[in-house]
Amino acid sequence: MIQGVQIDLISSERLENLTTLEKVRLILEKVMEGNVVVLEKGLTPDEQSFLIETTMREITPDGFAGIEMETYSAGSESSHKSGGLFGGLFGKKESSTAGRLTVIGPANQMKTLKKDKDLISTWVSSK
Repeated sequence: MIQGVQIDLISSERLENLTTLEKVRLILEKVMEGNVVVLEKGLTPDEQSFLIETTMREITPDGFAGIEMETYSAGSESSHKSGGLFGGLFGKKESSTAGRLTVIGPANQMKTLKKDKDLISTWVSSK
């Protein structure tokens, strides 16, 4: 059996046709399973607020501890022209808009160690 933490990389195309509720449910279901979710294009401020509100309702004393979430701009203009961070992974040639990368994981397993304009350093423990 493989031990560790599953990381789900979700492309912007997967999320673009989902409602806010569908996005939040998708993210929370994965995080509640103990997975770390990386979104190619971050959530809007309203979507982030809804995710936090929904998460607070899901927290239980002996179960789900909540989420840890960090978001930053996905990089320079040149990285967007080449397809950005996920360009190679998802076969993208070009991105016309600046994206934001978001990392979300279980609060009791993920701790942000450092965050600056082009780096999120996170420690993730297994269950």
